[in-house]
Amino acid sequence: MARGQRAMLVGAIATLLQSSIGVAAQSSQTANATAAISSTTTLPSPSSTPLKCSGSFTTISASSFVAAMDPGWNLGNTLDAIEDEGDWNNPPVVGSTFDDIKTAGFKGIRLPVTWAYHFTSESPSWNVDPTWLQRVSDVVNMITSRGFYTIVNVHHDSWIWADVTQPNANITAIEERFYRLWYQVGTKLACKGPKVAFEPINEPPGTTEEHGKQQNRMNEIFLRAINDAGGFNGKRVVTLAGAGSDSIKTSMWFKKPEDLGTRWENPWALQYHYYSPYDFIFSAWGKTTWGNPTELASLINDLTLIRQNFTDIPLIIGEWAASPVATETAARWRYFDVFLRTARSLNTATVLWDNGADFLNRATHTWRDPVALNILRSAVSGKRNALPVSTVDPSATTQSSSAYVYHRKGDNITAVTLPFEFNNNTLVSLSLTNKGKLTKGKHYTVSGESITLTPTLLSSVLTSSSRTGSLANLTLDFRPGADLTVDILQYSTPVFPVTEFQLPPAPEVLNDLHIPVQWAGHNRPATIQAVKADGGYLVDDWTQWLGPLQAGRMTYNGQWDWDADGVILRKAVLEEVRRVGGEVRFVVEFAPRGVGGNNGIVVVRA
Repeated sequence: MARGQRAMLVGAIATLLQSSIGVAAQSSQTANATAAISSTTTLPSPSSTPLKCSGSFTTISASSFVAAMDPGWNLGNTLDAIEDEGDWNNPPVVGSTFDDIKTAGFKGIRLPVTWAYHFTSESPSWNVDPTWLQRVSDVVNMITSRGFYTIVNVHHDSWIWADVTQPNANITAIEERFYRLWYQVGTKLACKGPKVAFEPINEPPGTTEEHGKQQNRMNEIFLRAINDAGGFNGKRVVTLAGAGSDSIKTSMWFKKPEDLGTRWENPWALQYHYYSPYDFIFSAWGKTTWGNPTELASLINDLTLIRQNFTDIPLIIGEWAASPVATETAARWRYFDVFLRTARSLNTATVLWDNGADFLNRATHTWRDPVALNILRSAVSGKRNALPVSTVDPSATTQSSSAYVYHRKGDNITAVTLPFEFNNNTLVSLSLTNKGKLTKGKHYTVSGESITLTPTLLSSVLTSSSRTGSLANLTLDFRPGADLTVDILQYSTPVFPVTEFQLPPAPEVLNDLHIPVQWAGHNRPATIQAVKADGGYLVDDWTQWLGPLQAGRMTYNGQWDWDADGVILRKAVLEEVRRVGGEVRFVVEFAPRGVGGNNGIVVVRA
């Protein structure tokens, strides 16, 4: 989310700490902030006279800038790709992407940029390729010409060369390079208008008070560099970062620039990131539910505590997401609604992380989850949304979701009742794909906040010749909140043509194992459980203490994955099979979870 998968995990682990440390770790900024670290580093002198810009610059306060950014969107995995734009899952950016973002209702763009592979010299000059500087400037122009506010940053450099937490970190070299980088970026963008803000560095690693002190110093170096560059930079808004960009460590160790004795007068906001709870956001350990009272309270508490620690500071959550790729639909919609309404109530702006594979399909100009987008727009405008009901009990053995009508092919067609939370919304009408508005009484009935779909309606979709897969969407027109959809999906048990695999003996190098699947109406697994021959769990054995839908399950992307043709077991998992020896049974689970006979079993032997 600010990054590729590796860097995305960094932010996620940081926010996992937010949930696990607890309220006791929270303390006031005044009581716990520490003085900036002293350093013997002699920063370079400016290489030229500060730039002067023609024209005028209308100063904007940090609070006004942050409000104007909300809601914001991240151009992820693009200019921040490693090593260059286009090297990850997105082609070079084009202006039409920002047209799509504007049409969707976003007001601000965060522009992540990785600079590490664009230096043309080393110490002491650390020159940045002028072609790359121009490319960044051109993209900034694409953004601002469409009326957006934007934040430009230094992104994956945080762990490529600027990680001050490494035991062998050369702090002097890092500080020198950091100054020179921002001096050059500041010079190139010095004359951009007030809608352009700067962010010193993305998710700077840090787990100790000393790391927090060093990040305060990096903020100082950044401020000096852009001010030394001249132009309008002395008036430009900046969004400063604490160690890790997470709320706990920021609350404990971040120091205001004025408290550090800096002379720079830039209007500033504080940025942090939020990817919590880790297991839900990143589909770890079979966590496909979210929204029980404890989880709701935890999210609200996390966002409230940092606001209480920085009562007079503009706050912006520069990255957050619950991806359609990794999370269950009804749970995701609930998360969007609660997260965004909570942030709004705390006067905190939000910037959605989008890596190009999660939300906007940049090639087709379509949104992968338009309902989530509608919920976002509604929530940031102050409206409360109606929501589908889904399983939230961690002790449950089955999982239901009112975002779907799941029908096993061949079963009798009966009425289906779906519970919702109307949340003071009025249900105006229901309509079906290609059929228009439905008739109350004939096609559906409403009792309280439950909607029952009649056999007459369902039989018109689930015919004897219907294929498996998503067959139709039912649209629920709610006012004043966002409309919801119900996916009518027919499925049967997925088929695994090959169910037994033998690993080659050591020392032959292992690669990811691709297991073909005939999906039978499903579009992906829900999770995978790995069970050894003795009944123990292959990885993360501690999950035995979790609920029935989580025990023994692995983590999406890191340990298993999927594509259009099948399921993928990662190399690290196969190495663990080889280490323990014998055979391991992998249970590939599909939605609706807990329904008998809906899983596939694959055996891997070493």
